[in-house]
Amino acid sequence: MKKKSIIVVGASRGIGKEMVLQLAENATHTIYALSRNLEKMQENFASLENVHCFAFDLAKNDVREQAELIFSHIDTIDILINNAGKLVNKPFLELNKEDLSDCYQVNAIGVMQTVQAALPKMKVAHIVNISTIGGFQGSVKFPGLTAYSTSKAAVVSFTELFAEEYKDTSIKMNCLCLGAAQTEMLEEAFPGYQAPVSASKMAKYIVDFALTADQWMNGKVIPVSLSTP
Repeated sequence: MKKKSIIVVGASRGIGKEMVLQLAENATHTIYALSRNLEKMQENFASLENVHCFAFDLAKNDVREQAELIFSHIDTIDILINNAGKLVNKPFLELNKEDLSDCYQVNAIGVMQTVQAALPKMKVAHIVNISTIGGFQGSVKFPGLTAYSTSKAAVVSFTELFAEEYKDTSIKMNCLCLGAAQTEMLEEAFPGYQAPVSASKMAKYIVDFALTADQWMNGKVIPVSLSTP
């Protein structure tokens, strides 16, 4: 397999952490792990020589500038996995502007700005956006997740629009709408619920998809769910 330079955004815990660990098993890959929690990533990946950690905060207004600075250290980006997410679990009438703005900044605007920063470093590349089954049209929806699910639904639309705009290039973008996997974020959304899929198992699917799926699909939005939640 060709040596690849891979960016994982949202890499400090859960599925993101598991993806980095699995990708790093191939010593030819160079993985750049991005998250607000730099200390946690350095602790998680201290023994992995092919993993480089960078502090990266999607909640701030300078996401594109942050990303451009990080990517300036990289010659070529082959794979970008936009895995980070911001969850707010509140009844609709209790949502304030900050709740909505925070979710949209991290889950949608920050994703688009990260892609803008990455594009100059891409020739033949695969971008994988991680959404939620709750952002997939026609799926079961849950009270309290309006800010989260609608902002993740924006990433679904972005995936289709980007694929159309860049269809004549070798840069492909697809979106995975994940169902329940046993992570810290799932516990925040559904306290006490036990998912049928582990973070590690879901990460394996995403890693395999990121490494290969651009060979036969572009602009696709795929539900990946055994259960809802």
